[in-house]
Amino acid sequence: MRRLAALAALLALCACGSAAPAPPMTATPVELAWGPCEKLAPAAGFQCATMRVPLDYGKPGGATIGIAMIRLRATGPGAKIGSLVFNFGGPGGSGVSTLADAAAAFRTLGGRYDLVSFDPRGVERSEGVRCLDPKRFEAFLSAEPTLDVAVETRLLTEFAQACKRNSGPILPYVGTLNAAKDMEVMRTRLGDPKLNFFGFSYGTHLGALYATLYPGSTGRMVLDSALDPSVGLLEQARTQTKGFQRAYDNYLADCARQDCPFNGNTAVVALIERLKSHPLNVQGRLVTADVARTGIVEALYSEMTWPLLTQAIASAIGGDGSGLLNLSDSYSGRQPDGTYTTLQSSLTAILCADTTDRPSVEESVELAKALTEKSPIFGPDSASAGQCSVWPVPGDDRNRHIDARGSGPIVVVGTTNDPATPYEWAPKLAQQLGTGVLLTLKGEGHGAYGQNSCIDSLINDYFLQGKTPEDGSVCP
Repeated sequence: MRRLAALAALLALCACGSAAPAPPMTATPVELAWGPCEKLAPAAGFQCATMRVPLDYGKPGGATIGIAMIRLRATGPGAKIGSLVFNFGGPGGSGVSTLADAAAAFRTLGGRYDLVSFDPRGVERSEGVRCLDPKRFEAFLSAEPTLDVAVETRLLTEFAQACKRNSGPILPYVGTLNAAKDMEVMRTRLGDPKLNFFGFSYGTHLGALYATLYPGSTGRMVLDSALDPSVGLLEQARTQTKGFQRAYDNYLADCARQDCPFNGNTAVVALIERLKSHPLNVQGRLVTADVARTGIVEALYSEMTWPLLTQAIASAIGGDGSGLLNLSDSYSGRQPDGTYTTLQSSLTAILCADTTDRPSVEESVELAKALTEKSPIFGPDSASAGQCSVWPVPGDDRNRHIDARGSGPIVVVGTTNDPATPYEWAPKLAQQLGTGVLLTLKGEGHGAYGQNSCIDSLINDYFLQGKTPEDGSVCP
């Protein structure tokens, strides 16, 4: 989950319509020109390339777009299996940057696979969607969402119009359907007979749609932190609010067991209320109630960041908002120089391109008000689910249809207390695929691989040996 509503993070899709695959590639594939990775740290051992693909697959001879890619060659021992392509989520997350930072977490798989990732179209190095300048974007994040319909409409409209001014030509072409077609071109350019793919969060949608379009070209595929493609924007917001509230309650219970330095939820809600009228100043930057809520959301993605959240909340209660601001900056894609990645702008563009669902700002604010009664910290974020109603480009429901029958078994992973992609979505995605094999982690956090030895063993055996987990397997 990344923010459209700090809760409409990854996509929202309803299963209807049909997705036609890209035309078959008949020309000799153009080899990728791999070279050094510029402006990437750490970049030792990595190679980067740019893959040219049609901007509009309906006009294959027309304008093209460059897709930034990164690769770490297989290190051995053992025979190389091929490439393993990653999407780490978002939508809007940079696969180039993430793989450069996180490749060590996949060293077991990297023995026999070339580890490959990319910035999907509209993301960062691949013609990333850019909307507001850093100063205006920071002001937007500090003020939105709001439960005032007029103000929320103005904020979302100003953001949408800025995206149109600065990235208008690419906005119609950034949907997941085109990204999946890009991955088929990528498979041929990499020289792999089938696409082996590891998708997290939004990446589960991208992988599932690829398998729908190209079941015969789908190799070993794991979809971790699964999304339910049948969910509309308002229902997604409602479900994710419940997920984050559950994770937050579990966090508070854990904090209490460890002699929590503040008085639980009462103290946190009081802090949020105080920040509405008296934001904290951190070196000239304001920690508003919205910034604080975003920081809390960021820390709930992983149980490992709970101690940071405890420290940040306790410090903010004492008048120092730097901890919450740092967490919020991580969520929003703020860089040390004060600029922002395209993460949040790309997220909105892809999310709105992926569906014709257009709940109004009025509907979204009404939902947010209802959710806020039971979830005062996370409920307000649902007001942003109206973003697509003012978006300048129509959506395409072909992104919503999932049916991978004809592919091999696809492993779908869900974590019981995942706040961003609640567990209930995993069995639904597995069912829609028609070839899904459900694997469950009983635990906390967003993303199962790398958090549990049982999960890691089953997934590694699947990727390295082709051994499919038994459907319904559960890891404690």
